[in-house]
Amino acid sequence: MEDRTRQEQASPEVRTRVRADFERQGLMRHLGARLTHIGPGSAHIVLPGRPEVTQQHGYFHAGATSAVADSAGGCAALTLFPEGTSVLSVEYKINLLAPAVGDHVEAVGTVLRAGRTLTVCRLEVFAVRDGERSLVVSGQQTLIRVGERSER
Repeated sequence: MEDRTRQEQASPEVRTRVRADFERQGLMRHLGARLTHIGPGSAHIVLPGRPEVTQQHGYFHAGATSAVADSAGGCAALTLFPEGTSVLSVEYKINLLAPAVGDHVEAVGTVLRAGRTLTVCRLEVFAVRDGERSLVVSGQQTLIRVGERSER
């Protein structure tokens, strides 16, 4: 199913709205993360490996991997929300399955259930080394739909 979801694109209007929301996230810009896929109920974010996103043993830092996972879920949920709304995380829980080692990590957010107010997403992060993907983070997130806020 992941391959089919990966290929399916959201409408151009939705992609524009989600990309604009992502680009307003200062932390994603600071980390060097890129939004690489926007599909109906799914989003992928790539975080390139570099010393600034690692911990003391050279692995990707759990804070960096959880941040891109959280944003991937938020972007995935936003694809299903109507124009004029935004998203906030209510909670998320992740399991760190293995040290994240590779050229980059790819966070995948997938909507499991979209509600009028709350939406639940699956969060996965894959470490990618020499083209080989390895699941390193698995989690779940709850988001709330809110009205858009003016930029500060």
